[in-house]
Parts: sequence; structure tokens; C-alpha cells
Amino acid sequence: MISNQFSNATNFLAFVSSLSPLENEVNDTLRSKLYQKKYQKGELILEAGTVCKRIYFVDIGLVKTFFYTDTREFIMRFFAEGNMFTVLDSFVLQQPSAYAVLALEDTVITCLNYDDLDMFCKRYHAVETFYRKLLSLAAVNMMDRIGSNLEEKAQVAYHKFLNAYGPLMQRISLADVASYLGITQVSLSRIRSMK
Repeated sequence: MISNQFSNATNFLAFVSSLSPLENEVNDTLRSKLYQKKYQKGELILEAGTVCKRIYFVDIGLVKTFFYTDTREFIMRFFAEGNMFTVLDSFVLQQPSAYAVLALEDTVITCLNYDDLDMFCKRYHAVETFYRKLLSLAAVNMMDRIGSNLEEKAQVAYHKFLNAYGPLMQRISLADVASYLGITQVSLSRIRSMK
């Protein structure tokens, strides 16, 4: 469901401006293309196999990006309030996504469509700068995530997880934490019991 009027465009625009300050005209034009969507806990925001056509900003709630193999689920990232995200490869290349995005809580998201962002990038240098910086941050975060996966010790990866997501620990299930780390819940329990 989509609401026609919303107050959280301001947070989306503040995030954009933190990466590339926007002039009033750009700010107002961009605001006119933002819209809000609400998802219930457990609802898919993006289904694997579909093309990601939006950049999302989490106003309220918590989401995860993940994929399945034949045997298990792998969680790539969690995004809570104040975070902007997309399924990067699908969004940039406009091809079907290997990942899904799921609301872990009742969630409200402000969205910007791919076509609108593309138009704004061509028209406004500040928006193009924002998008370039957003892609750069996403690439750095992905490299960090891959590095964590390659850690020899799950205990090191768990402590990196705590540094990144510590404030969210009460909101993320232990099953999802284990899936994010690529370990079993038994292994996670063992790591958590170590002091």
C-alpha cells in the first residue's frame, strides 16, 4: 500500500544532502518523486528473480537482504532506520535480483524509482554526485562484508557483527545472526557464551 502524503521525505533528502548538498530547486523536484510504502513484518519488499527498480530509505523498521541456496539462507545485510539501500547489482544493471528483501518488523520506507533517479542524475550534478558516493559506499560495505565472510574465525566475524549491528541485537533473531555469519545457531551459542 502507498500513502499519498508523508512526512519522512525530509529524512530521505537529508541523507542525500549528507552525501551531496542539494539546492532548493533540486530538493523540491526530488521530493516530488519520492513516495512511501508500508510493509508488515514478514512481507517481501523485493522478491528474488525480479528487477529492483527502487532505492529505499528506511523511515521505520528493519529489513534484511538475503538469498537461499539448496541448503540454507545467507543474509547479506540488515538495514534499520536512517539507512538507504537497494539490491545494488539488480538496480544498477536493471536485471533480475538473486537477492530478496524482507521486512523483519512493520516497516515504512521512502522510495525513489530508478527512472526518476536516472533522470535526476542527467539533469542535476548534485544528484549524480550523491549517486556516485552512494555506490562508492555500497562497494566499500560489500568489500567489508566479503572480508568478514572470509575471516578464519567465526568469533572474529561475530565481534565485527556486534560492532556494526550491536544496537540492533534485540531486534534481530539469533537465527538471522547465525545466517548472517554463515554458522549454525549451536556455533553462535558457543561463541556468545565465551567471554
